[in-house]
Amino acid sequence: MKILLLGKNGQVGWELQRALAPLGEVVALDRRGTDGLHGDLEDLQGLEATVRKLAPGIIVNAAAYTAVDKAETDEARARRINADAVRVLATEAGRLGTLLVHYSTDYVFDGSGARPWREDAPTGPLSVYGRSKLAGEEAIRASACRHLIFRTSWVHAARGNNFPRTMLRLAAERDSLRVIADQFGAPTGAELIADVSAHAIRAVQADPGLGGLYHLAADGETSWHGYAQFVIEHARQIGVLLKAREIVPIGTRDYPTAAERPLNSRLDTALLRSRFGLQLPDWRDGVARMLQEIAGRESSVQ
Repeated sequence: MKILLLGKNGQVGWELQRALAPLGEVVALDRRGTDGLHGDLEDLQGLEATVRKLAPGIIVNAAAYTAVDKAETDEARARRINADAVRVLATEAGRLGTLLVHYSTDYVFDGSGARPWREDAPTGPLSVYGRSKLAGEEAIRASACRHLIFRTSWVHAARGNNFPRTMLRLAAERDSLRVIADQFGAPTGAELIADVSAHAIRAVQADPGLGGLYHLAADGETSWHGYAQFVIEHARQIGVLLKAREIVPIGTRDYPTAAERPLNSRLDTALLRSRFGLQLPDWRDGVARMLQEIAGRESSVQ
């Protein structure tokens, strides 16, 4: 069975190349494509032609427009990648009878309250990015294709640009850091997302009734400030030399951004855990493992 993976070089896409390999022949594409195949989600015609040429049994879309602040002034491009391209994939998946696996975000919610969001909670995105991702979800559901949609949050990995790598860089340069303390969520490793995806795909192949929308995040919760504290403290414990001695908690209002962020990014994962028989690890476990990997890579280069 052929598996078409889009976004192969992103944080989740990189891990999916490993996790999907036992399930079939993985054709992994990035924006440049290869051998006449198109992985650029802005090229809707090329994307459609690629799916038709490969006729994969599974499509896994790990590509997205993720520049949250830039999207506020780049709405057309964000919508083309996050919604229009997804509609093409969903339409083709429906035509072929193919399973479409897609990743969405906590940004589809308005961030109110403090309770973890369930899959059936009302959406209300605050940003262009959030609206474009919600439109992608809606396109999949409207197509009636076989699908798995995973909403996730605060994704991290040892490769790529992300919050912990930024904190390590700044902590090596500065005596003090100021980090938002009133936004809450669960840092979630790309490897966890990839492994759960592969597990769910196998389950849905055996029981199509398990398809649908799920929240996928590590267990527990923290703020960006708590996250930063853990990253820096653990990095020091494993021997990373850092300059910063103070991490100052600040409010969202003290760090204005072009796009409004949800204060509550907690995701309720009970449905995912119960239907697929999963136990999700605490967010600290994944972050600690990632930091160990980063430290190991950097020491091997020196």
